Amino acid sequence: MGLPEKVGQVAGEAGGVGVLWLGPDEFLVTAPEDAALASRLEAALGQEPGQVVDLSANRSVLELCGANAPLVLRKSCPADLHPRSFAVNQAITTSLAGIPVLLWRTGEESWRIMPRASFTEHTVHWMIDAMLEFASDPVD
Repeated sequence: MGLPEKVGQVAGEAGGVGVLWLGPDEFLVTAPEDAALASRLEAALGQEPGQVVDLSANRSVLELCGANAPLVLRKSCPADLHPRSFAVNQAITTSLAGIPVLLWRTGEESWRIMPRASFTEHTVHWMIDAMLEFASDPVD
């Protein structure tokens, strides 16, 4: 697969291999578990300047889906999440509940939220609290 065309775009798909262009010289490849991926990426890099770093344990992947997903995210995410500004298969570095995260819009009503592993528990607790008002059967 090729690389995304510009910063913020994603090549590939959430269910398979995805290449997120995070900055002018920074890409993040997501994929199902593949022990040989890093060595294949290094081979593809060849003699070009750059490096491949395995960040497998660096981030957790949380998925938020449904019509209210953008409303939940807007409670604490400063990014413009409107579809005209943040289309499907775009990804950015932003914050959620004061935590730096990668945010990837994987579908019309689906998002991947990727905090660093050490912030996962806080992010999950915040998301549960943020979703309560949209629950059809509120929890006491």
